[in-house]
Amino acid sequence: MGSVVRVSRVIHAAAPQVWEVITDLEHAADVLSGVVGVEVLTAGAYREGTRWRETRKIMGKEATEEMWVSDVDAPHRTVVSAASAGVVYTTVITLAEAGEATELTMEFSSEAPPQNGLRKALHAVMAPLGSAVTKKMLEKDLDDIARAAERS
Repeated sequence: MGSVVRVSRVIHAAAPQVWEVITDLEHAADVLSGVVGVEVLTAGAYREGTRWRETRKIMGKEATEEMWVSDVDAPHRTVVSAASAGVVYTTVITLAEAGEATELTMEFSSEAPPQNGLRKALHAVMAPLGSAVTKKMLEKDLDDIARAAERS
């Protein structure tokens, strides 16, 4: 049982500039208004296996998740993963050149173990709310990334 949320935006900056913004974990909290803090756990450049703890403010509450880079094809695509309470979260970020601009797409998915009974019914009720909150959060991230990339 899972869900997928996909958002996209054209950013008026070249793909390498956008890539630099999205892979600069040290400054993520300065760029992304929803991120309260980032603790990088892996030294060195952004690459497959890079890990960090990210704290976000979601619906007025702070939540911290450990995240990791599970795939990289710089500067075109990266996949970020996280797992919590049996649910695996994956965000696929793609950059496509559009003339002198870049189309940035984020596709967030979650995969939960099979559920039944009350948990299945609760998921059916809560999933649309979760998707709406996630979409709004991703759209805000895109706006913040665009602002930072277009400034540089």
